[in-house]
Amino acid sequence: MMPLTLAEAGEENIIKKIGGKQEVKSHLETLGFVVGGTVTVVNAIGGNVIVNVKESRIAVSREMAQKIMI
Repeated sequence: MMPLTLAEAGEENIIKKIGGKQEVKSHLETLGFVVGGTVTVVNAIGGNVIVNVKESRIAVSREMAQKIMI
């Protein structure tokens, strides 16, 4: 298991765990980050990580991406 920030761009990964406080978990779940779901890193620009989740492109901060384990 590793944080999303270490994933290679273009590689599809399965979300294994989401860490952080309950409100952080709820926020990420609302965006489509659910355990067992797939996530693909598109690019990492500055402090943000751009990912494809459930056919949507979303930018999350590096701090948030650290809480998503793949």
